[in-house]
Amino acid sequence: MQLVIVESPAKAKTIEKYLGSDYRVLASYGHVRDLPPKDGSVNPDEGFAMEWENYADKTKQLKAITDLAKTADRLILATDPDREGEAISWHVQEVLRNRKALPKDVQRVTFNAITKATVTEAMKHPRELDTDLIDAYRARRALDYLVGFTLSPVLWRKLPGAKSAGRVQSVALRLIVSREREIEAFRAQEYWSVVADMEQDGTPFQARLVQFEGKKLDRLSIGEEGAAMRAKAAVEAGRFTVQTVEVKPATRNPPPPFTTSTLQQEASRKLGFSADHTMRIAQGLYEDGAITYMRTDGVQMDSSAISAARLAVANRYDASYVPDKPRVYQTKAKNAQEAHEAIRPTDFSKDKAGGGDHARLYDLIFKRALASQMASARMERTTVEMLDGTGQTGLRATGQVVLFPGYLALYEEGSDDTQDEDARRLPRLREGDAPAKKGVTAEQHFTQPPPRFSEASLVKRLEELGIGRPSTYASIIKTLKDREYVRVEKNRFFAEESGRLVTAFLERFFEKYVSYDFTSGLEDELDEVSGGRAEWQAVLEAFWRDFKPRTTEVMEQKPSEVTAELDKFLEPYLFPAQADGSDPRLCPHCGQGHLALRGGKFGAFVACSNYPECKYTRRFGQPGAAGEDAGPETLGEDPETGLPVERKSGRFGPYIQIGEGETRKMASIPKDIGELDLEWALKLLSLPRTVGTHPETGEAITAAIGRYGPYLKHAGKYARLTSTEDVFETGMNAAVVKLAEAAAGGGRQQRGAQAPLKVLGLHPRSEAEIKLMEGRYGAYVTDGTTNATLPKSIEKDALTLEEAAQLIDARAAAAPPAKGKKKPAAKKAPAKKAAAKKPAAEAAAAGEPAVKKAPAKKPAAKKPAAKKAPAKKVAAAAE
Repeated sequence: MQLVIVESPAKAKTIEKYLGSDYRVLASYGHVRDLPPKDGSVNPDEGFAMEWENYADKTKQLKAITDLAKTADRLILATDPDREGEAISWHVQEVLRNRKALPKDVQRVTFNAITKATVTEAMKHPRELDTDLIDAYRARRALDYLVGFTLSPVLWRKLPGAKSAGRVQSVALRLIVSREREIEAFRAQEYWSVVADMEQDGTPFQARLVQFEGKKLDRLSIGEEGAAMRAKAAVEAGRFTVQTVEVKPATRNPPPPFTTSTLQQEASRKLGFSADHTMRIAQGLYEDGAITYMRTDGVQMDSSAISAARLAVANRYDASYVPDKPRVYQTKAKNAQEAHEAIRPTDFSKDKAGGGDHARLYDLIFKRALASQMASARMERTTVEMLDGTGQTGLRATGQVVLFPGYLALYEEGSDDTQDEDARRLPRLREGDAPAKKGVTAEQHFTQPPPRFSEASLVKRLEELGIGRPSTYASIIKTLKDREYVRVEKNRFFAEESGRLVTAFLERFFEKYVSYDFTSGLEDELDEVSGGRAEWQAVLEAFWRDFKPRTTEVMEQKPSEVTAELDKFLEPYLFPAQADGSDPRLCPHCGQGHLALRGGKFGAFVACSNYPECKYTRRFGQPGAAGEDAGPETLGEDPETGLPVERKSGRFGPYIQIGEGETRKMASIPKDIGELDLEWALKLLSLPRTVGTHPETGEAITAAIGRYGPYLKHAGKYARLTSTEDVFETGMNAAVVKLAEAAAGGGRQQRGAQAPLKVLGLHPRSEAEIKLMEGRYGAYVTDGTTNATLPKSIEKDALTLEEAAQLIDARAAAAPPAKGKKKPAAKKAPAKKAAAKKPAAEAAAAGEPAVKKAPAKKPAAKKPAAKKAPAKKVAAAAE
């Protein structure tokens, strides 16, 4: 028996059909192990030795692979044909070696498309694992780990509220923040255009003023209305005659087939897809055998594919659309990765594949690849110059005529879709003609700042700079969104305050490591490793030699010193110059103190120097930070104690407080309360409210507001309430009914009624919607049919759709067969632990105040299972 290992179950299922009965194909479901998210996983003092840990959720897959490997005559590692695929194969091999289950005959096979011909041919040409690619993977993984687990703690200590920093993630964020600064520094310049509406032989066209008072004009020459009106009058008064007609032939060549980055860019422009969504859909098309491998920097196509494309062009059009010679493209991108074929259809006779977004993306890939082997478009560009009788005023009309559309008959690149002045059609004009003038307009314009990055333009810029790899761009962009360092509006990136703050910190204290040249140079070094021209440990040593001392130096600085430096660095943004020349740092509350950036327990804020007399603050770079806070607002006095009732702002939003120290009482202000007054404040501080005694049990029914909203509680059972008002108005009859309805619904239904933490998207294979939920025992993902617990190795914020889909697939595959009902029954034995449900029952319904969750953890800590606790010490993931 021959055992074949691939990444996904869909890929395994397809490939097993192509191979004979002697083959078994199993999926690893992606990576099977990684560096544990804890200190010491990479040890620079021992040659950057790495401590790998198997993913807990891959236990069943690894056991299945191990069991079959023990009886296999040959192991074929057939993971994806890139650095990550090579790494997955290496990890599988090492796990089997450690378990003494590695067959003597181990071979590596790669194929660029999942078709029967490609797979069977690849099986005839096995090779050994590429140690250079594996070393490059190890170097990249170690670098990302060392940056993240060394730099992120510095951020947490010196910049409370910051979430993480990463080797490439932070540089991408810097690009977005720098563009924001350019836009803010931009000063618009006024200019005017003068255009004449002309007509010749019944055909209208427009001509632009290019000469006035004998002087040539450029776009900004007419800068104010007075000059524009004079120019307009001169055009209106003149009779214009054609002086020259210049006709130039032009050709446009088709773009090459898609690479990973150009596919992401074009799918963003034409389909509105995010980079992450594009790669998920492309993965599905690849696994279905519809397209070639979708992570590639190469633009070349296989000779047989070129022949097939040329034949498809001839069948669709005619011979004139097929160029005399096949088109051969070469990769020009900086830092191009391992040379793979471009993204193309596996069969050019099929112009459709899949449905929905899969069909739309396939159509784009199909047309782009087919157009790349079509004839060039031929056109004429015409420029007409006209002068008035004085020779002082001149007009110019431009346009183009497509003589032969060539590839444009099928496909036009997104960036060229907008029509410009040259694309207008012109009537036939000759020297001496005097076209009729129908009207003249003078329009005011203003120069525009550089546009904010879209996903397409950000990916393009990263690739131009040689930063990161196209296969990682989707996850980088997703991380920036998930960390809330940026937001997206109308498909454009806006830098959030938290993103500005982190970028300012890194530029001020780690400028070298977020510089474009350094990051690009590091990518070059990693490419040298993958090419066998550099030693991976030497690359890491050179980086670590400078990076570690710098982090130590910054860590030793006082937080106040760091904040003072950031105050200077961010001054143009925090305290912009005032139009009236007044001091931008003058406190708006007291009118005497000066404002400055400060650091607090929950993050950065702007405060007045007259504190504590003046309590003016303005949060900066904190989640949900908005507006200013002049300090606590006294709503009145508590009639029982005589103490002031104050409205304050905290890390989690506004709240009410009465008293100080250990005796103080606090309550969050619900969002559904309109205007907060003393009466409402006292009602909130009085919670929980006793509704009455349950007529059947004799136990009290209480109403309160918890982490999941307003709720009723009785004998450890909960029921949701709709609003804050319900907490104070629900009577005994209604409370008993609601509790009975909640009990009848069951804990599982109540838990399912909670809003998801995040909707991740559609399952790439089943197309069911996948949601991230918070459950009794932690976060889990569900597609509505199967629930899969999130392993400790995956952070909720960093979870991708593909990872969630793989968890669900693995859980579904591990489920017992339907007819073996005795097995599930046997598994119910541990359910006696359900006694622990009572303290944590708030997760099943509306939710109890978070403070009451603590006792639930004490009994669990006494159990042997508590030995797993150290695994929870997970630092923020570094990209």
